[in-house]
Amino acid sequence: MAKAKNPSGRRPQTVQPAIAGAAVAAEPAAPKKRTSIPQFASQVRAEGRKIVWPSRKETWITSVMVFIMVLIAAVFFFVVDTGLAFLSRFILAIGQ
Repeated sequence: MAKAKNPSGRRPQTVQPAIAGAAVAAEPAAPKKRTSIPQFASQVRAEGRKIVWPSRKETWITSVMVFIMVLIAAVFFFVVDTGLAFLSRFILAIGQ
């Protein structure tokens, strides 16, 4: 179900303090309850079961894609570096 909008279509504005620079008192946060080591280990195992590991095929395809992108980047930077080296040698040769 969709939420009803205000007649103006805008969100209601928050109320600002009357005095500029007035500090807003924050409620003190309740101290966090400490988790025991067995409870922590249980939570870690539960989170570990939620992980969706990639298949061997997905890992292989992703690795090949990364290798191809590295090759493309290497060729690009080689061409740019060679072009800039040629350009700088050409400019420096003009002055001699």
